[in-house]
Amino acid sequence: MKYALSTVPIRTLDRLGLAPDVGPKVRFVVERGNWSIKWDGQYITEGVNRIAPGTIKAEVHPSFMAKKLLHFGSQFQWLAWSKHVAASNRSICTFFHGKREDDDDMSRHVDSFLASEHRLQKIVTAASVIERRLLSWGVAREKLIRIPIGVDCTLFQPVSELMRLKARQRYGIHPDQIVIGSFQKDGVGWGDGMEPKLIKGPDILLQTVEKVAKRHPVFVILTGPARGYVKAGLDRLGISYTHEFVRDYLDLPKFFSALDVYVNPSREEGGPKGILEAMASGVLVSSTRVGMAEDVIADGVTGLLVDSEDTDALSKAILTSLDTSRRKAIVEAARNRIVDFDWSVIARLHYEQLYLPMFGHEVS
Repeated sequence: MKYALSTVPIRTLDRLGLAPDVGPKVRFVVERGNWSIKWDGQYITEGVNRIAPGTIKAEVHPSFMAKKLLHFGSQFQWLAWSKHVAASNRSICTFFHGKREDDDDMSRHVDSFLASEHRLQKIVTAASVIERRLLSWGVAREKLIRIPIGVDCTLFQPVSELMRLKARQRYGIHPDQIVIGSFQKDGVGWGDGMEPKLIKGPDILLQTVEKVAKRHPVFVILTGPARGYVKAGLDRLGISYTHEFVRDYLDLPKFFSALDVYVNPSREEGGPKGILEAMASGVLVSSTRVGMAEDVIADGVTGLLVDSEDTDALSKAILTSLDTSRRKAIVEAARNRIVDFDWSVIARLHYEQLYLPMFGHEVS
């Protein structure tokens, strides 16, 4: 019986040396959902193609690919797809966060990742703390490359005082209230999120906001899915808040415009993007020392850093936002700093430092 080549699985064609090599040579593997990795892929592919048109394309189903350079947007995607991609592909993976101590699931994930690491040509990580961790796990220095997460500094920009007041009026915020932002997913699963995802620090957020509220009126703005644990805690504490699940990433900037301070209370992070977006938006950032925070923020200069789980220090940092002159100096310095992380810069780093060397020729 004869079959048309189009009906033969790509891995079979690949083994026979018949797999086609067409289209862009790099495929950035993104998730189907409208979440973080999808937007990373969009910004990187658009930025790289502005430099070298036709180089890269976003891909949701890499098992159809052969003879490509596959860049998996996260280590979770790599593990999901790694057994299903053709052998003629070369693979890159971005490793954002995770350590065995986080929980049993993450411990198993780390072990699985390290068992598959020999099949990766390069591993990208955004934060120096994660880079050091991967080295301590035995990943070869020459396999690692650190390229930060980016931010769209055109989309996220400081707003005028008039726009800030209008944004606050939209929520009925009293002029005396400190407006705290927390834009993340910190509940387990994709439902109501009543079970806390503790590495994201929702318990730390509640303890911190409670301490701030004892000294000054507070209003909290929440976005992101699975925030039930935090909302229930704020209800219990009698603290005013609003929550909106932003379905379109391009709508996110309007939520920053009402803030005095953006808080990152996490115990573990690869970024997070929220601190970059806040800095670009002219909002004071108060963050635990996780992920990219120490790479991006100079404590007291471009933001405020505290040790993980130190709710006293985090609450004091939030109260710093009441000092308007100091807040203004920090957010101006932060905006000047964050332009180095614009996606146009980060896309060029991917092209020049990651993809081009793997093509086997120099930058033109």
